Amino acid sequence: MENIGAFIPIILLVLVFYFLLWRPQQKQQKIRKEMLESLKKGDRVVTIGGIHGVIKDIDESSISLRVADNLNLKFSRAAVDRVIEEE
Repeated sequence: MENIGAFIPIILLVLVFYFLLWRPQQKQQKIRKEMLESLKKGDRVVTIGGIHGVIKDIDESSISLRVADNLNLKFSRAAVDRVIEEE
């Protein structure tokens, strides 16, 4: 029983890491995965590089963005940072 007391600080440290780091990160990853899965043609998006565009074509692993007249760029689907909501 005396040896269990030595493990209590380690157990508490693991619990703190779980609730402050791992759990919120898993929640953010789940939200991002859902956002990437819900992308569709016509969505206005911003890439992780800061490029704004409208999705013209989309498949399982890549998207084609119209960033200017007659200029389409192809990106990995994972390159999308966020969807810009229409106001």
